[in-house]
Amino acid sequence: MTDARQRAAEAQTLIADLLKATIKAGAEAADAVYHESRSLSAGVRMGQPEDVESSESRDLGLRVLMGQRQACVSTTDFSPAALHELVERAISMAKAAPEDKFTGLPDPSQLATEAVDLDLFDGVELEMPQLLERAKAAEAAALAVPGVTNSEGGGAGRSFGVVAYANSIGFSGAGWSGSHTVSATAIAGKDTAMERDWDYEAKTHFSDLPSPEEIGRKAGERAVRRLNPRKLESAAMPIVFDPRVATSLVGHFASAINGAAVARGTSFLKDRLGQQVFAAGIRIIDDPLRKRGFRSRWFDMEGVRRQTRDLVEDGRLTTWLLDCATARQLGRASTGHAARGTASPPSPAPTNVYLAPGQKTPRELMADIKHGLYVTELIGMGVNGVTGDYSRGAAGFLIVDGEIAEPVSEITIAGNLKDMFLHLTPANDLEFRFGTDAPTVRIDGMTVAGR
Repeated sequence: MTDARQRAAEAQTLIADLLKATIKAGAEAADAVYHESRSLSAGVRMGQPEDVESSESRDLGLRVLMGQRQACVSTTDFSPAALHELVERAISMAKAAPEDKFTGLPDPSQLATEAVDLDLFDGVELEMPQLLERAKAAEAAALAVPGVTNSEGGGAGRSFGVVAYANSIGFSGAGWSGSHTVSATAIAGKDTAMERDWDYEAKTHFSDLPSPEEIGRKAGERAVRRLNPRKLESAAMPIVFDPRVATSLVGHFASAINGAAVARGTSFLKDRLGQQVFAAGIRIIDDPLRKRGFRSRWFDMEGVRRQTRDLVEDGRLTTWLLDCATARQLGRASTGHAARGTASPPSPAPTNVYLAPGQKTPRELMADIKHGLYVTELIGMGVNGVTGDYSRGAAGFLIVDGEIAEPVSEITIAGNLKDMFLHLTPANDLEFRFGTDAPTVRIDGMTVAGR
């Protein structure tokens, strides 16, 4: 932890000095962002090491503003001469850039002023021999499941990163985070009757991670369950989305309320602010302050303070995801959702977004379904963000008289996200596993195209 704090403090000092030099050189305003990461990962197949990777990176981005003109430059060279050249190049580019009436730094009243400890790094950094053993244990557990005949491998990894941001109007902030991962992919069956499935877990704290054996066992059991799938006749029916794929629905919603898409007029929700877009009772929350969250940070990449927000409250759309530029374009205020790499200006992005759980268990959610579909895998990217039209390949299981029955594959599910959202019902089994999360979800009235 001492190393993390030290790296963050060094990053803040670096970009503070860079900004001072930039303003002294003639820039009207500026901001800078620093990214540092290191990671180690191990992959095995059939008990033998297959992929062993180590990476480290540091890069720095500088944005210079001259009136309503801006330019972004980046570097991985931190020598004094390189940073001096970076400043000169950025100012020269900004003077020649086209005007953008929406560009600029935040109003000082929007800046975050109080750091928040979000508990994003536990100080545990496993070495390669330990990661290899964990990867082997996950794969071995998958292979031990009766019916599993092969493996696409097991994996384990860990990473650590530092992000720092500062601007010329007084904000400076830094944060650090880590992650631990384990995965396994199993194959069941033989010849042309093989099926595959997987399990994957990632946590910021090692102590929160399930055992490699549990992850491998789940991968193997899932693969075996998918053996001997049948095809379905085309029909309209209720569809239940497993949490692993229900998260994609939340992702489509987040994309549709991204301020950049709304400002361009390329979102199917562009005219729906303040209106009912989900059924009554539905909540979708964006929580940048969740402890141990993968996308948690107390400031955004313009220095704006972040807060937990209901994006959807009682089914009603309450806000867009906005950075400063898209907020100005839409006549609103930034929501603290600016994200940024080192070579480009800020743009809006969600943080920890999740669909709030409902009241029913997954079993209760499908109890009245006589004939339906439980989806565990989605294939392809057949989603039109402009119209909301939705069509994706899928695989999963039949639901017969409220019970999950035999596996099915080679089907397509279709609808329109506007209608799908209005007919969506969540179960009560939400788990925070990724940056975008959802419980089991039921949607009535979709079309399944089979044979």
